[in-house]
Amino acid sequence: MIKLSVNINKIATLRNARGGNIPDVKQVALDCESFGAEGITIHPRPDGRHIRYSDVYAIKSVIRTELNIEGYPEPSFIDLIQKVRPAQVTLVPDAPEAITSNKGWDVEANFDQLVRLVELFQSGMIRTSLFVDTDLHTIDWASKTGTDRIELYTGPYAENFEQGKKEAVAPFRQAAFHAKQCGLGVNAGHDLNLANLAWFASEIRWLDEVSIGHALISDALYYGLEKTIAMYKACLI
Repeated sequence: MIKLSVNINKIATLRNARGGNIPDVKQVALDCESFGAEGITIHPRPDGRHIRYSDVYAIKSVIRTELNIEGYPEPSFIDLIQKVRPAQVTLVPDAPEAITSNKGWDVEANFDQLVRLVELFQSGMIRTSLFVDTDLHTIDWASKTGTDRIELYTGPYAENFEQGKKEAVAPFRQAAFHAKQCGLGVNAGHDLNLANLAWFASEIRWLDEVSIGHALISDALYYGLEKTIAMYKACLI
């Protein structure tokens, strides 16, 4: 069974637009769990424009499923991870001011840094994942860092899905299989939605986890959060 981790950053974006605590991101995290999500994903940034560092502690204190914290490994983020000790940390290469993650690591160019980070987080019993593209050479280098998993950046898959789903998924299937052969777990995320998720999951049955936020939260405006989570989970069966 491929696990669904719900990214709740957009809930925090809505809250921050008005101030106060509506909607309550901590309660939404609990609701996602009760509606069947196997994990919660958050991506705090130093400017606090969506999930704030204070939210991270609040969410970690109440959820029972896995917490996945994404982020660029600047000093404040590294310190946060060591203090919170989530189940998983996903390291992304985008600068803190980026609107969203839009590419994977050049692992070879950042190898020494990533090795140190993987060792640091694993020493605290935190599963590590590196956000990467489908380039097999990069996946080889990711394997050499000692990371537990990779997360495949699925933006290109979503962009090309309507033009041909078989062609769109082919490099991801190859990359995921190569990662498996390297002994890596495989996560995926970015622009996955109700239109393209089922095909992706059916073609890559050895996925460990998908992390979905923007599309899922947007769909919840129409279907409600409980029904939406059920619809996304049905895509993963």
